[in-house]
Amino acid sequence: MTGLHPPIAPFRVHQVARDHGHRVYVEECGHPSGLPVVFLHGGPGSGCSPAHRRLFDPASYRVVLVDQRGSGRSTPLGETAANRTPDLVADLEAVREMLGIERWLLFGGSWGATLALAYARSHVDRVLGMVLRGVFLARATDLAWFFGAEGAARLFPEDWAAFSAHGESADWAALIETYDARMHGQDSAAAVLAAYRWSAWGERVVTWTGPQPLGPARLGPRGQVEGRRAGLLAKARIETHYARHRYFLDGDGVLGDLSELPSLPVTLVQGQRDLVCPLEGAWRLHQALPSSKLRVLADAGHLIWEPAMMEALMQETDALRRRLG
Repeated sequence: MTGLHPPIAPFRVHQVARDHGHRVYVEECGHPSGLPVVFLHGGPGSGCSPAHRRLFDPASYRVVLVDQRGSGRSTPLGETAANRTPDLVADLEAVREMLGIERWLLFGGSWGATLALAYARSHVDRVLGMVLRGVFLARATDLAWFFGAEGAARLFPEDWAAFSAHGESADWAALIETYDARMHGQDSAAAVLAAYRWSAWGERVVTWTGPQPLGPARLGPRGQVEGRRAGLLAKARIETHYARHRYFLDGDGVLGDLSELPSLPVTLVQGQRDLVCPLEGAWRLHQALPSSKLRVLADAGHLIWEPAMMEALMQETDALRRRLG
């Protein structure tokens, strides 16, 4: 396999009206009668892109891409009211019913893997299987690793100092609350600055072997970046909203009650060098789902577009298509 499938356009697009004024963007790509797969983006708040369509064989898959509430092309952009994990699960089920799909494959990475597991726990009878990348379990330990002073911060002390200096406490929970409050406050300049610093820390850890952290110089001249600034703030607001509320999950996060899932075909693809969602999380999930397949990539990190990760994911979707189709 040498790369992504060729670019394709959706054959059908929907704006699905939901509660509290939310409209969820949905597109269908590939073969209308193909094996149904729903792509679940990360973040939360990232949205889908045209490149995500190209991860699946368009001759074999009916690809459904959903921009979650407040994300991407869903509206209102950045809205956090009535935006919780149970709301997103309900949206997915409404989309499945609207499209007349009896059962579908779940494909998600990072937060998308969390959402896939949350959906599968509630609607296991509607799931054909799962391909999950960069598994994020949304436990307190996962939040402490990424946002606390004793986790990823020890690998990037200078970047952590800039990130934590914007808060009133180095305690990870208090730091998240401070960022969330500032991004939802009335001071628009303070909100944008908080969004930049929040995103810079995340990007530094995510792309530690690649591009430099986010900063004004990367966003272009003044007057050309308003759309990107708005998108950055919207995404950061949703991320802090979910992190502050522990992703609206209890106890062990999404690792809780998985008793109904062992019968499902589940493939976990994990980068050994992933510093956002370390391998331990995928390994714990693999232990909880003994029939799952855990594929560890020695030369990959967290990002979906790293060559080894991209190739492995496409191989695994092809393998599941042969198994399920």
